[in-house]
Amino acid sequence: MRLGLALGYWGRGPNPDHLALARSAEELGYDSVWTAEAWGSDAFTPLTWIAAHTSRIRLGTAIAQMAARTPTATAMHALTLDHLSGGRMMLGLGLSGPQVVEGWYGRPFPSSPLTATREYVDVIRQVLAREGPVELAGRFHSHPYSGADGTGLGRALKPITHPLRPGLPVLLGAEGPKNVAQTTTIADGWLPLYWSPTRPDAYGVTAADLPEGFMVAPMARAHVCEDVTEGLLPVKAMVGFYIGGMGHAARNFHADLMGRMGYEEEARHIQRLFLEGRKQEAVLAVPDAFADEISLVGPRERIAERLELWRTGPVTDLLVTAPDPRTLRVLAELNA
Repeated sequence: MRLGLALGYWGRGPNPDHLALARSAEELGYDSVWTAEAWGSDAFTPLTWIAAHTSRIRLGTAIAQMAARTPTATAMHALTLDHLSGGRMMLGLGLSGPQVVEGWYGRPFPSSPLTATREYVDVIRQVLAREGPVELAGRFHSHPYSGADGTGLGRALKPITHPLRPGLPVLLGAEGPKNVAQTTTIADGWLPLYWSPTRPDAYGVTAADLPEGFMVAPMARAHVCEDVTEGLLPVKAMVGFYIGGMGHAARNFHADLMGRMGYEEEARHIQRLFLEGRKQEAVLAVPDAFADEISLVGPRERIAERLELWRTGPVTDLLVTAPDPRTLRVLAELNA
């Protein structure tokens, strides 16, 4: 099981520790470093900055939002950074949900998320292969554009720049069982949310369903500390925000996932509190047991014991969100 460093997205401003953490991870032998985006900082610019200050560690987006860019624009970002970094780029994508797609990007959430995702990946694959002009008679991503409001003058094109690696890895953030199943057939890897090593069946797939070489790369908060309860508070804050603030009351994929993992009643309670403006109560309502099973928190000995659980399943890459170099070092030592 390889280790990766997940830096996430910025909050109010750039985190001054992120570059130092990325360089420490590279020195400690971590395989990859990942950035993300929500509705603030983008995923590609910080990753490019990290690429310029490192030499070996692989670079991934976990995740870049599909609604933020056309698939050809995303492919251009990926192939450009792959060239600049000497072939270290991995493209992690996610569809997000209606609240973000329509509220932030001002676009309709696709009526068929599976089809939209499949078409998006198809176009990116065509760009990276560069075997001919990009052509797709798609429902959501037609190339050339064929809508009634178009001019009809669109021309099928292939990228001017030759991609460094036609097989640049594409990974998908997927939560629903059908989306996860599709991911195993169209992508090179999967970025699960809320992975629990004791509930590998929560997503509806088993290790036997995964193609050879397929990456399974969940994110998990890691923190070496003495007080487990206190150490779990950032995990609970993250869960509370995703369950309560990252979706509509009637359609929240993250809450649905938590429900499938055995916490249906708790997920709906957290959601109600958050939507009522009782955000701190929502965070505290996240069960310690749930926060604990999706993270690696506590003294070194406890983390060592729990790390063995992560190794027994299909996880190929553990992407840790770690707040300090000490935690990164301990995990590297335990995983050696």
